[in-house]
Formats: sequence, structure tokens, C-alpha cells
Amino acid sequence: MKFNNIEAQDGSKRSHIASGIGATCTVALTGTSNNFIRISCTAGSITHYYIAQNGVAAIHMATYASAPLPVGELRYIARLRRSTITNGFPAATTDGGSAIEGSDVFLVNGQTRSKFYSSRQFIDDAVKGVSGPGIAIHMVVDPPRGFEGSSGGPFFRDIDNQIGDVNELYFYMHSGHTQTENFRTGLKGPYSLIFTTGSVPAVPNYGFYDSLGLTGWLAQSGRGRVTGKATGTNVPQYVVVAWSNANAQYWTRAATDGSFTSPYMKPGTYTMTLYKIELAVATASVTVSGGGTTTSNIVSTEPARSAIFQLGDYDGTPRGFINADKIEWQHPSDSRMTTPWARSVAVSSGAGAVPMAIFKDLGSLTLTFSLSSSQIGARVFEIATTLAFAGGRPVITVNNSWTSSIPAAPSQPDSRGVTRGTWRGNNILYTYNIPSGVLVSGSNTVSIGVASGSSGAQFLSPNVVLDMLRLY
Repeated sequence: MKFNNIEAQDGSKRSHIASGIGATCTVALTGTSNNFIRISCTAGSITHYYIAQNGVAAIHMATYASAPLPVGELRYIARLRRSTITNGFPAATTDGGSAIEGSDVFLVNGQTRSKFYSSRQFIDDAVKGVSGPGIAIHMVVDPPRGFEGSSGGPFFRDIDNQIGDVNELYFYMHSGHTQTENFRTGLKGPYSLIFTTGSVPAVPNYGFYDSLGLTGWLAQSGRGRVTGKATGTNVPQYVVVAWSNANAQYWTRAATDGSFTSPYMKPGTYTMTLYKIELAVATASVTVSGGGTTTSNIVSTEPARSAIFQLGDYDGTPRGFINADKIEWQHPSDSRMTTPWARSVAVSSGAGAVPMAIFKDLGSLTLTFSLSSSQIGARVFEIATTLAFAGGRPVITVNNSWTSSIPAAPSQPDSRGVTRGTWRGNNILYTYNIPSGVLVSGSNTVSIGVASGSSGAQFLSPNVVLDMLRLY
């Protein structure tokens, strides 16, 4: 893997789509004027394509999968020579560290590091790169068409980089890393390794793939689009519209007036979802035809609430709570985190005094607040969560006199999440009906703990990630 006579490929581990699967490869000249070389490597249900373009310093790729790999994940790893490719994501630089969780979270010079802390949400992950003296290599994924055969939606995130004895640059198409969707068969990509002397490359125009004869490739002429207007949210500058079915996924950011145009999509019927930040607030069904444009508007169905108090914006994220600004690249045990995680908080202090997660083994979160005589009586308390681990779900105790029933076990990914740098799971809103006579005029408390049939120590104990707390 040479660029300007600089060898980038690690000589021991090598780059690959999957290891130990015994591929058979063929080579062909193809494309307009035979100015492309296509290498097709097949192993079982996987066909991986390497494409060289005359005069272009890039390794273009695509991966066709008719079924999941037995290992349960699909990713391309460029394994690069550390002595040549010296720089990457600092939070994913793990060499010299000692493992503190599994074999993927390390303590390095007092700070936690992990390959998971290199991840970014798919919607913002089209270009990521590593570099060394005189060379930069970027993994570039055609947005969002390159993700159409992947899983997890616009806010899913997965490993981009890890630096140990080898500098590894990834494109993850499917994994069990807090995954919320099933594996999608079909073609994944296009994506490329693009080489420069240091600059960040633009995403190529991948129209040349039309002439390469790739299994599963559908040209733009056979695709359709959806246009419309998204309305009804209170944050028009942060609206995403997404489409998904069993075969493909797409997304786009709406303009501030709500207007949107989808990417070019495969024909089919899709669930169209309106997101306020990361919270799904409406869905609709829409059918896309090849070569056509469908108009479909969508309006938020989120109910309005007149709350006595609310902590956190109900937006599908823990942003605004303590440590939410750090959790994507630090373990909850990191010395840079604000502690303690379990605490008593005056509601009047605001969301900035509330930790973003509650861990069963570390104790409860207690809210203290005052009510007037007109605010007592039967009330509703709501807890919105974005993710849970080990069957964790919140249970509340009010004024040490009334405890809610235990909610049913949540439908969440069977995977570590918050310790791997993500809050993205399935958003769940828990509702607790507090009977009359429990809340009193004057001082009150609501204690929030985590119930689960499972157990664990500290940050691997059952836990929930908070989005919003509300009394009305």
C-alpha cells in the first residue's frame, strides 16, 4: 500500500474485510476505456471489491453480503504501519495502557482510552483519517448512500480508529456494539481509502461505479427521492428526516424552514421518521419508485406538556446533564469525569446538577423540590431514557412513602453502551402515576433507582442513561 514510495501497510496483520475466510479473487479491467481495475474477492456469502482508478491515489471499495458473517460483524480494517502512520484519534490511542474493562478499554497515563472512543455518528462520519510525515489516509464513505446497507440509523456510531502497535482505520457496516437493528443484506458502500500528502479529501463523485459491474449496485437512474416539509418541532435547526426498511436506510437534515429532499433511494416502501435532535417524534409510510419523486410531509406528534418542573431537554440525548459532554470519549470511571454519580440534587439547580446516568451498584439519584398547595394531588412523573444496560429500568420512591411498580424489562441492545462511549439505544419514556396524598405542600423528594434481575459491579452494573425528568 504505497503512496509516493511510502509504505503504509502493516506487514504482519494486513488490511482486510474479515480474517480467516479463505477468499478467491479475480482481476479484471473495467469501466470507461478500461481505466479501472476491479479485484473481486469472494468467500461464502461475502464478495469484497477493490477498485483502482487510473491516476487517482485511492483504493475504492464495496462489499456485497448475501448473509451475515458467522462472526456477527462486518467491517473493513486498514491496518497501517505505526512507524509510518503515526497520528490518529488521541482517545483511541491505547498503546502502553492496561485493560480496565474487557480487552477494549484501557488506562493510559491516568486517562481512559478505547477504540470505541473514536466513533462518530453515521450522519457525521463520511470522512475520517490518520496521518504521518508526508502521508494522510482517509476512510471516505459516500454519505449517506455508502451507509444504506449498514445498520443502526443516522445516530448510530461505531469504531473508526485504534492505535496500538498498528494504526487501524475502520469502516463498520454492522456489529453488535449497541446495535439497534438487524443485519441488512446487499451491497455496502461505496467507500474508499484516499491518500494525500496531508489534506482532507472531498467525497468523490461515485458515478463511475455505474460501469464497474458490481453485484447489488443500483445506479442513480434506478432510484427515487422523497421531498416534503417537516414541521411541529421547537428546534427547526436540528431536524433530521430518515427512511428505513429491511433493505436500506437513508437520512437528511431538514432546512430551517422544514423543507427536505431525500438522497437517491432504492425503490420500496419505507418508514419515514422525523427526529427532533435524536428523538423520533413522528413516523409515516412512504413508497419510493425508481426514477420518480414522491412528496410526503411529516408533522411532529409529540404532545405538549405543562410541567411543574422538567430537567433536561426531551430530545433523545442526555446533553445538558453532567458528563454527557465527556461520555463519548471517556469511561465513566475516568478521573476527568465529574463525580459522584449518585447524589441528591435540588431541582432548582437545573439539569446541569444531574448526572447523565444512574448505575444500580453506585446508588440512586434523589431529587428535592418544593410544591405549593395547588401543585399537590395526583401527579405524573416521567423519565425518558436513551439506553439501558443489563435490563436496567428506573423505579421511583416518593417521599419515602410510595414506591412505583417495576416496569417491564426494556427492549435495548444486549451490549455495553455507556462504557463504550455511546448513549444511543432505544428511546423509552417511563410514566409513573403518583397517587393523591403522596406529594405534600412544602418539601418533597423523588428517589430514582435502577431495577434489574441482573447484577454487576460499579459501571457494569445495570444502568440507565437519562434524557429528561418531568413532573406534571
